[in-house]
Amino acid sequence: MTTSPRQVLLVEDDPTDVLLMQEAVKTAQGLIDFKVVTDGVEAMAYLRGEGSFSGAARPSLILLDWRLPKKSGEEVLRDIRADPALRLIPVLVLTTSASERDVNTAYSLGANGFVTKPNGMERLQTLVSLIEGFWFTFASLPSDPEAVHKS
Repeated sequence: MTTSPRQVLLVEDDPTDVLLMQEAVKTAQGLIDFKVVTDGVEAMAYLRGEGSFSGAARPSLILLDWRLPKKSGEEVLRDIRADPALRLIPVLVLTTSASERDVNTAYSLGANGFVTKPNGMERLQTLVSLIEGFWFTFASLPSDPEAVHKS
């Protein structure tokens, strides 16, 4: 069980959704430290430590919007799962979509979950608490996603 905050990369282009998520995190257990990027290209640069993201810590979990500018969530998920250095990072798709096609595509590409964004702050706070409880209290996460390729 982890008690110190774990880094979560929120890939979200809607500033209102970012603010709501940050507010929801403030009322939670304090196990999430959010880093935010606003498009798919920026997400991949962050994850690969490129440019202004040089030295950025690898997140323990990625919350990925499906409908992003520059590079879609689908493309980002494909890139993450194709990269041996990133493929073990859990990815939870968090989007406004409830389309069966999007759900099936996300899971077929290796998403660890698909959640339609909840309406209202109370439901969002519940979601954040559930994410903390499952991913950072009960689930075992890889400490070094590249370790499997080094042995």
